[in-house]
Amino acid sequence: MSEWYDNQIKARSNLRKVLQERIEKANPRHELTAEETKRLAKLEAIAEKLKHGKNVQNRQLQTWLSEEEYEQFEYEWQEQIELRSELKDKPSELKRYEEKLKQATFNYNRAGSYSSKGKHSTAKKFYDICLATSR
Repeated sequence: MSEWYDNQIKARSNLRKVLQERIEKANPRHELTAEETKRLAKLEAIAEKLKHGKNVQNRQLQTWLSEEEYEQFEYEWQEQIELRSELKDKPSELKRYEEKLKQATFNYNRAGSYSSKGKHSTAKKFYDICLATSR
């Protein structure tokens, strides 16, 4: 039994080796130059800082990104600024809806609390207020 199992494991490992060799032949990996390696390390460090919410100076980005990449970054940053300014000002209808929803949720939770304490008549009053608020 163990001989059969050993043969199965060898067959799997041989298959993996054959597949890996085929993948490497089909997709030869580009060896990075020293300069590319340094640039990659710097960009990874910058990305790590950004992931942790730290600030990165524009000149550092300009140094390690290509001109096209930096232009793309600036363009996307401007889009973000515009999007955030648009989202800052909510329409009055949305503000009114949010206030009503907040009040209805408050009354619903309060009714649930009274109901769980056995004060069903008081709970019903708050459920009714909740329904009236949502209209």
